[in-house]
This record gives sequence, C-alpha cells and structure tokens, in this order.
Amino acid sequence: MTAALRPLTLGTRASQLALTQSGQVGEQIVAGTGREVELVHVSTHGDQDRTSPLAQIGGTGVFVTAVRQALLDGRVDVVVHSCKDLPTQPLEEIRLASIPVREDPRDALCARDGLTLDQLPAGSTVGTGSPRRAAQLLRARPDLHVVGIRGNIETRLARALGEDADLDAVVLAAAGLQRVGRDEVISELLSVDVMLPAPAQGALAVEVTTAALEGTTADSAPAWFAERLTAVDDPATRAAVTAERSLLRSLEAGCSAPVAAYAEIDGGELSMRALAIRTDGSHVVEGAARVAFDPADDQASGPDSLPFQLGAELAADLLERGAGQILAEAKA
Repeated sequence: MTAALRPLTLGTRASQLALTQSGQVGEQIVAGTGREVELVHVSTHGDQDRTSPLAQIGGTGVFVTAVRQALLDGRVDVVVHSCKDLPTQPLEEIRLASIPVREDPRDALCARDGLTLDQLPAGSTVGTGSPRRAAQLLRARPDLHVVGIRGNIETRLARALGEDADLDAVVLAAAGLQRVGRDEVISELLSVDVMLPAPAQGALAVEVTTAALEGTTADSAPAWFAERLTAVDDPATRAAVTAERSLLRSLEAGCSAPVAAYAEIDGGELSMRALAIRTDGSHVVEGAARVAFDPADDQASGPDSLPFQLGAELAADLLERGAGQILAEAKA
C-alpha cells in the first residue's frame, strides 16, 4: 500500500475572500500531484482592527506580516496574499515564487438601484477605505461625499445594498467580488480612464521560504514543489506586476498611498500608466511609459529586468513633476 502524501499546508487570512483565493491557488499548485491542500488560518493586525484607517494601524504589511511569520516559523509550506498588500521591499528569507494569471484589475462601483457613477445624484455618499479610490472619485465627481469604510466584502456591501444601508454606493476591487461569486452586485466596472487601479490589483502572490525552494529543508519535496510553482506562475502577469510594484517602491509609497499604476503587455510592448493624486482629487501628476518586451526573453522580475526598470523610470518622471509633494501631503 502506498503511503499517503503529506498535504500542502497553506497559510492564509481567514476572510471569505482570502480563503477562496488561497484555496483556488492551492489546488492549482497540487494539481496532478495527488496531494491535498490544508488551509491554515492566520489572524493579522488588519483583521483584528477592522475600523481604523489602514495608514493609522500600520499601512504597508498590515495584512501580510503575521502570515509571513507562519511561513518563517515552519507552520506552513506556502502562503498566498493579495499582491497589492505586499510590501515592495523584498525579504531575503522569502521568495515570491508565483504570480498566477491576473483577474480583472478594475475597481467596481456597487450602487443602490444599479446606478452608474454618472447616474449617482449630486451629493451622493460613496464609501471606500482607499485614499486612491477616494481621490479619483472626487476627481471625476467633485460633488460626491466620500466616506471612509473598512470591513470584509459583505460588511462593506451592506453599507450600500443592505436593509440598513446608509450609503448610496461603495467601491471595491472587481477581482475580489468575482472570486467570491458576487458579480451581480456590480453596477459598473469603472474604466481605468476614470479610476486607475492600485499597483498589483487583481493579482495574487505565492510566497515560500528561500530554503524550501532551494530544497534545503528536511520535509520539503523540492522537485515537485518547484515544478508546480513554476507552472502556476504567469510571466505576463509577473512582468506587469513587477513594473507596477517597482514604481511604488521608487516613489517610497505604501499600499494605502494615493498612487495608481496599471501595466499590460500588448503587441510586443509593455506599457504602463501611473499617477499620484491629491487626496481631495484637486491635483494629479500622471504619466505613461512603454518598452519593447517579450516575457519569454526576460525573467520579468528583479532589479535588472525591463519591467522593474520601466517602473523606476516612470516613477522618476512623476517625482520630477511634483509627485513627491503630493505624497508628502498625503502622509502628513
């Protein structure tokens, strides 16, 4: 009789969205190996404090640190994050092993009566916990009243669509709603011309310890593990996300800063748009850049890669034209 294979232990936050997307990625990793996936719930600081603004309780890494610690402690084999939550500064002990195919990167308006952004009456109240979303909403519709909200998907949706709704609309990431099967609540997918996404929005990050990937831990199975992690990785998504995160890193802005970036590969080119915006939407510094690119000819990540350089160069352009002042004001 063949001994049962040890399951892949996967660390994840315990929200409905985190469990759903972690389970989906875990099944992709073990596909064809005969292994099961065991989800290990990890409570983060961001989960414990669901009311304070993210910048107030720690900003960058608030949803990541505890999950990473479970990986470093050896409690799990692999962890999955929403890529936009990841700090841009890499850790030597941890490897960003896979970035699966990206879901829809756009933001979604979920409004009463199925209203679109243009159809919302003057003075309507719209909820979001993101300074980037708030600023771009006010840029498009200065007459709106934008309020800060926190909580899981259902908590935020209830603020606009529930029986005791106190808002006219909320804005959430389309990818999250699509992953948990709540597409029906979307009244409008906001064009990137109206609301540029957060860097890495819609993408997931799979992390493992450097030691496990190199096969230096006693209980790892490096041959199948490395092979499956490579199979799950999507080079085009990795290239786009690398460019966006490089820009964020060069701007020295956290995941809650009023910065937006979106890169994509089309026609043999990697192109990216980005902006930094005053939190009231009254001033924006925006730009675009592109470079000839083929993911097959480039490792698509790392400081020497074309995507990384593209992000850094566009960030330098934005800083030269005043983005630093906007970000300093936001921090203050």
